[in-house]
Amino acid sequence: MEFSLLQKFGAALLISAWLVWGSNIVADILVPVPEAARVAEAPAATPAAAQPAELPEEPQEIGPLLAAASADAGERVYNRCKACHTIEQGGQHRVGPNLWDIVGAPKAAKDGFSYSAALAGMAGEWTYENLDHFLANPKGYVEGTKMSFAGLRKASDRAAVILYLRDHAENPPPLP
Repeated sequence: MEFSLLQKFGAALLISAWLVWGSNIVADILVPVPEAARVAEAPAATPAAAQPAELPEEPQEIGPLLAAASADAGERVYNRCKACHTIEQGGQHRVGPNLWDIVGAPKAAKDGFSYSAALAGMAGEWTYENLDHFLANPKGYVEGTKMSFAGLRKASDRAAVILYLRDHAENPPPLP
C-alpha cells in the first residue's frame, strides 16, 4: 500500500504533536511545579477596557480653576455632552436631563426625567465642587448612575464646562 505525500505529511504532523504533548506530561511528572507557582506565573487576566489609558486629574479646589477658566472654552468642551443633554431654557430631556439652571439646583430634581435610583437618592445641590467631582468620574461619584460618560480628565475642562453651565442659569450661585 502506498501513501501519498499529503498523508505522509499529516502522519508526521500528528506524531510530532503526540511527542510534544507526551514530553510535556513526562516533564511534569519528573519536575513537579507547585500550583501556587503556576498561578504566580500566569499573567493577570484583566480586560483592556477595565484599565483606563489615562486617569482623570483629581478634583482640586474649584475657585482658582474657575477663575482661570472661560465659558467659551466650556462651550467647546460641552460639545461632547450635546448627544445626551440639552441646555436651552425649557429644552427637552434626551438620554440625560436638560441642564438649564443646573448649577445650584437640587440633585435629581428635573421634572419629567427618570433618574437612576442612585442619583435620585442623593441629597443636596449641584454645587461647583459637586459638579467638579461628578464630571471627573460620574460612576465613581454616583455608583449606579445611568450616565455612561467616562468623565472629563482635565480639571481645566471641567472648570470651563461648569462656567458654561453657570452662564445657562437664571440665578446661579456666586462664584467661590
